Amino acid sequence: MEITVRLEDPPSEGRLDWPGGSFRCVLGRGGIRSDKREGDGATPVGRFALRRVLWRADRLPQPETVLPASPIAPDDGWCDDPTDPAYNRPVKRPYAASHEELWREDHVYDVIVVMGHNDDPVVPGLGSAVFMHVARPDRAPTAGCVALPLPDLLRLLKDCAPGTALTVSVPAE
Repeated sequence: MEITVRLEDPPSEGRLDWPGGSFRCVLGRGGIRSDKREGDGATPVGRFALRRVLWRADRLPQPETVLPASPIAPDDGWCDDPTDPAYNRPVKRPYAASHEELWREDHVYDVIVVMGHNDDPVVPGLGSAVFMHVARPDRAPTAGCVALPLPDLLRLLKDCAPGTALTVSVPAE
């Protein structure tokens, strides 16, 4: 299945379309960029396989999907330090290098879809932790991810299967 994301106005808003529906989504504060770099706040252009789903089992049941899924643990993190050998990989906390905590107090990472961005192979500095995840209630821009309200994300996951990919395209001029 193919999922497409297209930019809307303002640059941190988008529309996610797939054969089963269409939802508004939130994008990175840096808009969409074909030259994604660590820390630029942009959602990268490209076609990204949906690798797996992570979720907070203490907050909700396992999402209905045939994608591989596993619960998030309190010590789970994701390395975002381009100089570290685990860059753009899951890590266990505490971790000496810079990393994101996946077990968050807010609900943004209650469901995470790991996207195949900069992972085969990992290239230091080209961006890390680019996920699909839950949007903030105020629809604030992400740091480069694609975010949807929880009900919309759960609905989308029901239609996903191995081989599902999300494509973010450069906006038409």
